Amino acid sequence: MLGGAWVVIKVVYIVLFRHICGQNCPFFALQKSNLGFAFENERTVSYLLSQFMYFGNRQMRELMRVLFRDLYRYPIVEQIRKAHNDTTDIALISHEFQAALARTLFLGVGNPSESGYHLLYYFRQENGLPKTRFAHSHEVFQRKRLSKWQMLKALLFNRKDRYAGTLTLRHPNINRYVFIDDFCGSGHQGLAYSKDILEDIKSFNSTIEVSYFVLFATTTGMAFIRKHTVFDVVRCVYELDDIFRCFSPSSRYFPSHSQEITAAFAEQMCRFYGSSLVPDDPLGYDNGQLLIGFHHNTPDNTLPIFWYDEPEGTNWMPIFKRYPKNYG
Repeated sequence: MLGGAWVVIKVVYIVLFRHICGQNCPFFALQKSNLGFAFENERTVSYLLSQFMYFGNRQMRELMRVLFRDLYRYPIVEQIRKAHNDTTDIALISHEFQAALARTLFLGVGNPSESGYHLLYYFRQENGLPKTRFAHSHEVFQRKRLSKWQMLKALLFNRKDRYAGTLTLRHPNINRYVFIDDFCGSGHQGLAYSKDILEDIKSFNSTIEVSYFVLFATTTGMAFIRKHTVFDVVRCVYELDDIFRCFSPSSRYFPSHSQEITAAFAEQMCRFYGSSLVPDDPLGYDNGQLLIGFHHNTPDNTLPIFWYDEPEGTNWMPIFKRYPKNYG
């Protein structure tokens, strides 16, 4: 059934991915692995590759514009219009929006070496934003030195801040903090990175709006963030529900009943190789089963056969290399 179509797919992907990846063509990269691929496996992997969602530099920059426009600008403009009797006065809306922007700080999720902060560079460029609208997480707060009287009181009551001073918000005029990330899978990382800073911000001023904007997110990850964090607004550009999990019953990748490429065989193959690569998560972290990657990295929720590359592990040449976090 797929004989003629298979030849076309094979040729198209050799040409396409040579263009995207240079000479490191993914089709041949698979063949170079020491584990090797039988013809059935090669055909199935190439089919999965044809379904893979890869976002290069240009696409990521465009998504930065979409995130700012759809998740930040449009909701604020809507609020401005409602506050002024559904006005269509462009000058008024523009003035009020700039005022709202001046009271906003954008931050990355994680530390400065991770993708959340990496994306802020593109975000600032693509949306023509001033550097003053951005901050590291440690710049949200400052220590206010205590007076001698305050130090005496702190000493008498054995307060821990008697020497360091009291923690306060560095920018009291800011009423909106926006945290930006590229991907939310399980939501656990977003919770870990945001817990302390969000609670501290809210403890100083509960009316401050704290938002979590992410480019790509699973439905379960979004639900987890909404349930377990104090973010006021949680939005994503592209939500990945169960149909994006490769081998789920509702998977979008195996809509027909082809006898040559089946979901059952594809899952069996991915589990077989994935178990040699990442024994605890052969189909991706938290059983993610995703087919998605970015030019700067690949989420570990994606099938490991596409991204695995551990120097001390199984010898494997990835199609979309993942750069794992090194926690030292």
